[in-house]
Amino acid sequence: MVVDYTVIVVYLAGMLAMGWWGMRRAKSKSEFLVAGRRLGPAMYSGTMAAIVLGGASTIGGVGLGYKYGLSGAWMVFTIGLGLLALSVFFSARIARLKVYTVSEMLDLRYGGKAGVISGVVMWAYTLMLAVTSTIAYATIFDVLFDMNRTLAIVLGGSIVVAYSTLGGMWSITLTDMVQFVVKTIGVLLLLLPIAVVKAGGFSGMKAKLPTSYFDPLGIGGETIFTYVLIYTFGMLIGQDIWQRVFTARDDRTAKWGGTASGTYCLVYAVAGSVIGTAAKVLYPKLSSPDDAFATIVKDELPIGVRGLVLAAALAAVMSTSSGALIACATVANNDIWSRLRGLVRSGDEEHDEVKGNRVFILIMGIAVICTAIALNNVVEALTVAYNLLVGGLLVPILGGLLWKRGTVQGALAAVTVGGLAVIGLMAGYGILANEPVYYGLLASLAAYLVVSLVTKPTDERVLAVWRDRLAGRSPELPSEPVPAHQ
Repeated sequence: MVVDYTVIVVYLAGMLAMGWWGMRRAKSKSEFLVAGRRLGPAMYSGTMAAIVLGGASTIGGVGLGYKYGLSGAWMVFTIGLGLLALSVFFSARIARLKVYTVSEMLDLRYGGKAGVISGVVMWAYTLMLAVTSTIAYATIFDVLFDMNRTLAIVLGGSIVVAYSTLGGMWSITLTDMVQFVVKTIGVLLLLLPIAVVKAGGFSGMKAKLPTSYFDPLGIGGETIFTYVLIYTFGMLIGQDIWQRVFTARDDRTAKWGGTASGTYCLVYAVAGSVIGTAAKVLYPKLSSPDDAFATIVKDELPIGVRGLVLAAALAAVMSTSSGALIACATVANNDIWSRLRGLVRSGDEEHDEVKGNRVFILIMGIAVICTAIALNNVVEALTVAYNLLVGGLLVPILGGLLWKRGTVQGALAAVTVGGLAVIGLMAGYGILANEPVYYGLLASLAAYLVVSLVTKPTDERVLAVWRDRLAGRSPELPSEPVPAHQ
């Protein structure tokens, strides 16, 4: 496997080199956190596709194909649907807001005071998302080097933390663009056709597998509905996704570049399920569906190609991990730490904010690596992340965008009631149950509607500023959020 090892080592070295190059570009807060808000359509769409298609979409998507057949595409498919919905209906407005975090958007819409609580929920989501991606390093490095799980997590996580800390969003954007190309070649152009041919083509696969494997709804209607609720809606409100929207140079880039990314996700979803179905033909008795990707790569691909496809898996994991990491650090610094300290700043460049955000990426990166070492179940960690996000923040965010009568009190009630309901229901029903997100979301909606209707409407001056910002008629927000005590 010398050739395969060489491919991987060159790839990892390239990631670090781009981190160093990005450090020279990231001279301001805007450059460091949102790449100066100047990405064009090609780079924007490639990097957006890279961040949403991570280890869960690649290794997990193939695993679902192994277990359910073509209907295993639904998890990644609903991610693509969410990205399409975000791009077509909301991305242009989000990009015009010129903020850095979701909590800043809530403060702008509701007139302050919503930031710290929403920031804590968003921080928990981005932290767990980064953790799930970091855990996936263990699977890939085990296939490559038969490496100890802890060492694999530390190695993979350290590389991501290094290039993210050095150059911020510029480094992550550059590495994600490379990762997008590597994933496209490795998974779509190499692994997919080779897996189908090895399994005897579609006719051979149909002859050897039950008909349920080729039923597009075979995974079950309730499961599909849950995927839509968690992943499609999760794509609309996640800080890691919004932070990429903020990098677009204009409304048109955000809309059409995101639409291209969403369409790519739909193709990637089908490819993963087909690869998993082929793996079921070749290896009908694997101990775990999540072993399907690594097994078919290790046993069926020629030397060199195997290294490139494993690099593609590594790219998938790293893109999501780095995007979640910078989102986690941005929320921790801008929405929680700065607000709790009550800092009031008058401009982006008066403080060494690049250094401060760099320090937070390093701290959050260490926390992510340590948490990943302590946890074992990727699915449970990812479920906790999305349940908190959707149950706590979906209603106040979409309500703020779509309903003028929503108030800050209603938003705070929705975040608090929804978040606590999700946590309590996960404790009662179990983490992987559907009930926590169903009932948590309903509780959040009820709290938002009732409290908003019984409290004083949002000040018209606040709404006027909000409308101007949505229309792109106002200058960019100051870098600081509104202090929580005001």
